[in-house]
Amino acid sequence: MNILVIGGTRFFGIPMVDALLAKGHDVTIATRGNAKDDFGDRVSRIILDRGISESVKSALTGKHFDVCIDKIAYCSNDIKCMLDVLECDKYIYMSSTAVYEPLKINTCEEDFDAEKKTLVWCNRADAAYDEVKRQAECALYQVYKNVNAVAVRYPFVIGTDDYTNRLRFYVEHVIKEMPMYIDNADSQMGFIRSDEAGRFLAFLAEKDFSGAINGCSDNTISVREILEYVEKRTGKKAVLDRNGEPAPYNGTPEYSINTDKAKALGFAFTDLRDWIWELLDYYIVDVG
Repeated sequence: MNILVIGGTRFFGIPMVDALLAKGHDVTIATRGNAKDDFGDRVSRIILDRGISESVKSALTGKHFDVCIDKIAYCSNDIKCMLDVLECDKYIYMSSTAVYEPLKINTCEEDFDAEKKTLVWCNRADAAYDEVKRQAECALYQVYKNVNAVAVRYPFVIGTDDYTNRLRFYVEHVIKEMPMYIDNADSQMGFIRSDEAGRFLAFLAEKDFSGAINGCSDNTISVREILEYVEKRTGKKAVLDRNGEPAPYNGTPEYSINTDKAKALGFAFTDLRDWIWELLDYYIVDVG
């Protein structure tokens, strides 16, 4: 298939593109051209600024793709800017489990219905991340109903290539005995490994599916379990202090993500507890 990837040059976009290429697809990457990649002549490239209508129109008018995977749309205006021009048979939007109001144990796709929420045309800076992602889905499913669209919802994506350094924060603060404030130490939370997040997007490109779909590694873990593991491995002690630096996962309630729809399509997720300890070991060495 002829597949357009908007973004895809860092984090889980890299294993996604690698998986698409391994499956024999023709991949075109659309970026602003600022980030270098290692794909070489295995991919074609288009330069555009996906937030500027004229740039998108100039780059994509007259082109048709079997599938478009849009990794970097944040808000309703991003959706409009792209879908007013883009011609494709299938559009895969990188959404987030942040759209759920609220997250809970066994969160299912039906827990957020973008067709029932009032649509607001907005930019990224107009509201918090969770709300602009909801509005992106509202635009997708209310205005562009003629588009064969998939909204992929991930929780926190983690891995050795995670540029957000959110999980690393906890490891570093334990090892350096830096005070931190944590408001949800015992809340069980879901995650997905970055390479798995990329492979699932590539998997969906070939599947006859439309609508919202969750992706998440099996099982959950709490921040307290993470801290206790780092303490045991390093001999250090976490310094918990209400006046300490606020931890990045603060405010997240206890939740798990139901992935029955993805599994029914044939995708097998890894078990979080089979690999997160190795990832924590990587950060322990990196910080140490």
